[in-house]
Amino acid sequence: MKQKYNHTTATLALAKASFRSIMRSPSAVVFTLAFPLIFILVFGFLGGGGTKVDLGITPGSNRQNPVIKALEQSSVIRLSTNLKQEELDNGLLKGNLDGVIDVQKNQAGMPAYIVNVTYTSASLDKGNILKSVLNNLLYTLNIKDLKPTVAEIRASTMQGRTYRTIDFILPGQLGFSLLSTGVFGTAFVFFNLRQTLVIKRFFATPVRKSSIVLGEGIARIGFTLLGAIFIILLGHFFFNFTLINGALTVLNMLVLATLGVIVFMGFGFVVSGLAKSESTIPPISNIITLPQFLLSGTFFSIDNFPSWLQPISRALPLTYLNDAMRKVAFEGAGLWDVRMQILIILIWGLGIYALAVKVFKWE
Repeated sequence: MKQKYNHTTATLALAKASFRSIMRSPSAVVFTLAFPLIFILVFGFLGGGGTKVDLGITPGSNRQNPVIKALEQSSVIRLSTNLKQEELDNGLLKGNLDGVIDVQKNQAGMPAYIVNVTYTSASLDKGNILKSVLNNLLYTLNIKDLKPTVAEIRASTMQGRTYRTIDFILPGQLGFSLLSTGVFGTAFVFFNLRQTLVIKRFFATPVRKSSIVLGEGIARIGFTLLGAIFIILLGHFFFNFTLINGALTVLNMLVLATLGVIVFMGFGFVVSGLAKSESTIPPISNIITLPQFLLSGTFFSIDNFPSWLQPISRALPLTYLNDAMRKVAFEGAGLWDVRMQILIILIWGLGIYALAVKVFKWE
């Protein structure tokens, strides 16, 4: 009796062979592990922070006063004026805000205003910058009348999580690793399989086209997840990368990583279909990866970009993957909490795979 051909076994065999091929590829190791690792090590050792200070204003604060008006003119301070008290407290706790200010008229007379400032231990570096800015601002306002009649500061500090540079950099580098693996890896593999007539030989066997794609996809996802686990654990144990819910956070990050690499593989299919020769793959791939690498908040928050550039940044899929990774790792968000980011990534996936179906060539 003739044995029925097992497509599952064929898919797993292709996945195993592809995984071995990836492990032996220097470029795969460089883009997935070495390149992101270098940046993680550099920023992990350097530390440091940004130049913008996020300051929230309480809902009941007096807004029409010299202090708030001076803060609005500051190039260092970024004011958040429409947050509820609960959002302000959460911002301080998680380090999303560097301080909260509440300005009230002084009913007792002098000084004219009382400035209540709450700092957070989750952002000590920027908190010190904020203290310096406020002290200089108050000195400038008060010295105009040669006596402290405008305002005085009353400060307090709220205990929160310490937000380190690695908490921003590592998710961005992980996202870049997923993007590079998905685009460059997939594009080169399927172009080479087509050029060397390997796929054509597969057509002489009972192997389905879907098995070829699934086998490559399983191998690339497996390799990517191994790299992601390595990067996350290295960051956590050597540089105190925050995993607020421990193993659950790692699991959620791996789910996001899986989604990300699947979507980015779609870009790779498009590139392999558009490329006329192997030499054209890098330029086409770079057109896709470089803007996302530079504009998706990999190194710097997109809030620091010019206002005209921010809408472009917020249209890129890597932006939402990076944002979801950071919220899950530092803020303790669950997958449901980042559903909007996941939805946008899925929309990108549907669009790019629809395009891949149009341009991808088997022969």
